[in-house]
Amino acid sequence: MPTTTVLVVLFDQVQSLDVTGPMEVFTGANTWQAAHGRPPAYRVVTGSLGGGPVRTSSGLLITPDLDLAEAGDADLVLAPGGPGSLAPDPGLVAWLGRFAPTARTLVSVCTGAFLLAEAGLLTGRRVTTHWAHSRTLARRFPEVDVDSEPIFVRDGNVSTSAGVTAGLDLALALVEDDLGRDAALAIARHLVVFLRRPGGQAQFSVQLATQVARRAPLREVQQWISEHPGADLSVEALARRARLSPRQFARAFAAEVGMTPGRYVDRVRLEAARRRLEDTRDGVEETARACGYGTPEALRRAFLRALGVGPLEYRRRFRPGPPLGAGRHETEEDREHHADRDRAVRPDDRAGRGRPLRDTGTAAGGGGRVRR
Repeated sequence: MPTTTVLVVLFDQVQSLDVTGPMEVFTGANTWQAAHGRPPAYRVVTGSLGGGPVRTSSGLLITPDLDLAEAGDADLVLAPGGPGSLAPDPGLVAWLGRFAPTARTLVSVCTGAFLLAEAGLLTGRRVTTHWAHSRTLARRFPEVDVDSEPIFVRDGNVSTSAGVTAGLDLALALVEDDLGRDAALAIARHLVVFLRRPGGQAQFSVQLATQVARRAPLREVQQWISEHPGADLSVEALARRARLSPRQFARAFAAEVGMTPGRYVDRVRLEAARRRLEDTRDGVEETARACGYGTPEALRRAFLRALGVGPLEYRRRFRPGPPLGAGRHETEEDREHHADRDRAVRPDDRAGRGRPLRDTGTAAGGGGRVRR
């Protein structure tokens, strides 16, 4: 493949990890290429307005490679986030508006989406950003379709990612497009990113994404659900544990946790199943039984609805790859796994039958729509 020029935009109060994380992924890709006797896949350059050094939000001083005004053609323009992206320099916004449309791919990390939106580059696009800023992005730019849940979103030639480490996931996905899965997994292992997440995965685990109940009996029920996903988790059974009537329990749980008991159970079971597929060699049938789905078919449908892939395909994405620089040949186990995947995931199911684990609503305070 021809070398891809990546231009990383720098500015004062940029988040340093938004810059260095993707850069390490692209550098790892070049290391992979060299180990296989191939030329570099990426040429990464940094630039700032005027070409002067910038101070990151953590105090690190970065000296860019060039003045953005003198930047030549770039295949990929990357806008990182940080406090400086929330009220950007008008000159930087103007430069982006002129230069970025000439690039083949536009990428933002975290609140870098604000930079692209200010430059008018996200109109009509589905995007994501750091969860804490998604409503602000939607209010300020109602022409942008903001989805607060995924870790990254790809809409045409525009790719946006959530907070900080999600930039690694997006960069790995871009490398996988260019160099293949083995390269992406080798880079992930080298960076000790054990689990390369698909873009549709939520930004939070259930425990981080939901409130902890105020009352002790409800907190204990939350903990019990997490520890026993395969148990009887009906409203009636959970109400008995909380020593409340089913109606009282359902109302109190929704009020204190922020979602119905059934929705909470669905999320916990899905997360438990994901962890088993990522961390163990348990089969789909055993995983389905242990996580409360009963049958592999029920587990498969839950994965397709929530993540867009079946459990076998999900596991394939998380299987360990070779070390950076090592070759890998398809094994008999790989071929059998791929055949199982093809039998298990049918095109009509990939189309989806709704997404019950995700709500779509309008952000408080008016303005653009936020999916959450």
